[in-house]
Amino acid sequence: MVSAFKKALESGKFVVTSEVAPPKGTNLEKMGQHIELLKDKVDAMNVTDHQSSVMRFPSLGGALMVKEMGGEPILQMTCRDRNRLALEADLLFASSRGINNVLCLTGDSVIFGDHKEAKGVFDLDSSQLLGTIRKLEKGKDLGGNDLDGNVSFCAGAIVTPEANPLEPQLIKFEKKIEAGAEFIQTQAVYDLDNFKEFMDYAKQFPVKILVGIILLTSAPMARFMNKNVAGVNVPLELIDEMDTAPKGRKLDKGIEIAGRMIRRVREERMCDGVHIMAIGKEEVVPDIMDAAGLVG
Repeated sequence: MVSAFKKALESGKFVVTSEVAPPKGTNLEKMGQHIELLKDKVDAMNVTDHQSSVMRFPSLGGALMVKEMGGEPILQMTCRDRNRLALEADLLFASSRGINNVLCLTGDSVIFGDHKEAKGVFDLDSSQLLGTIRKLEKGKDLGGNDLDGNVSFCAGAIVTPEANPLEPQLIKFEKKIEAGAEFIQTQAVYDLDNFKEFMDYAKQFPVKILVGIILLTSAPMARFMNKNVAGVNVPLELIDEMDTAPKGRKLDKGIEIAGRMIRRVREERMCDGVHIMAIGKEEVVPDIMDAAGLVG
């Protein structure tokens, strides 16, 4: 069965995805509010998988919740926490429940999270997980055993266009496409001129690319990302723009900047869509879309 997200990718429209973050606990009220708010506005919602190695409600449970509420989920799966048996089993379960979109991630190291004593698994990496999906679709598991029942997924991965040096990312990018990636959601992009150069290279490959835009909420946040998040480079002029916004209007300025960037990406047809990450402020995603001219 072809997922609604895959149909959107193949339609040629400017595709919009966003994220919903499972809670640290079982209170799903806020997550449910975000799903309800976004389900009719975006083409699909990523459900994060223990983001930044912080233990949370499972992505598979969150994706099922999106599905039950009438949204289109993209199940994020990291290789950090599960071996190949568990990953394959989760894929079978997801498929059996109509969750047919998967974003394959290797996963952040546990040293960045809140369970530093945990043991990272990394039995597979993201490219190998993509290959696993394609093998399952052919009716075999990684042990070469036959499956009783079919699976079908729209599978994707990530790339970091602003990594320095970029060459290792390009090697990984090609490897992921060879392994079966149908779509790519990029890590945060703030320099669109650099992104255009990356796209000049990427357009030769048969893959749909959604540019990742993280909402800026303050100048200190931008400086923190520049210092601590690999592959993120917020230009000084954007930091200054956030700095000069009036007190109490920093978030509005961040929404304006995100909307402006998305509008330019769309108008210049740089790529196939956008992945909006409003970390912790998912309720303003419609405002970002409105600022980008994507509403209505």
